[in-house]
Amino acid sequence: MDRPKRVPRMSTAAQEGPELARKIARLVEEKGWNQEDFARIARLNRHTVRHILRGQLKRQLRNATISQCAEALGLTVSELRDLPLECLLARMHGQLPPTSEALRLLRERATLPELIQWIDEHPQRAAAFTLAEVEELLLAQEPGGYLERLDVDTAITLLEQRRRIVQTLRQITDPECLEAVERLVQVLAKRNRESLV
Repeated sequence: MDRPKRVPRMSTAAQEGPELARKIARLVEEKGWNQEDFARIARLNRHTVRHILRGQLKRQLRNATISQCAEALGLTVSELRDLPLECLLARMHGQLPPTSEALRLLRERATLPELIQWIDEHPQRAAAFTLAEVEELLLAQEPGGYLERLDVDTAITLLEQRRRIVQTLRQITDPECLEAVERLVQVLAKRNRESLV
């Protein structure tokens, strides 16, 4: 008796490649970037960017490439991979996307009454949190966390300010500017450490 032929299944990563490339291409288009802009901002080879944006992938995207794309788009790798395109587009336009994984996690694990109240009063701002920011806030509500020293609104405003600064920094490509920014960040980090002592 002949055995039925096994059809090789595509791995999740293999299935993800073209779909992820389409998502990246759509987000780049929404940003108004051309191939050269995206290659510069993401610090990727123009050839690689062309294949991603045109959907002409001949192989899987490397993790490092996905990471650079996510960073350029102001996302985490997990957000880029896991969140539906509609959520990412809504976030880009400052609209409230459907409840994200990060927001769901924050709602489930927030225990500080002031934080819970803030989430309810600021749903659009809360929906913009990344998973890393949510994890930071959850740690901050614990005993000894910075939410003991700062009120919730101030802490979140600082977190959002840091996000904007990091997104702006990601777009700097001039080596002289990067060196100046690095020196400034080192001075500020030292000052911050000294103020905490």
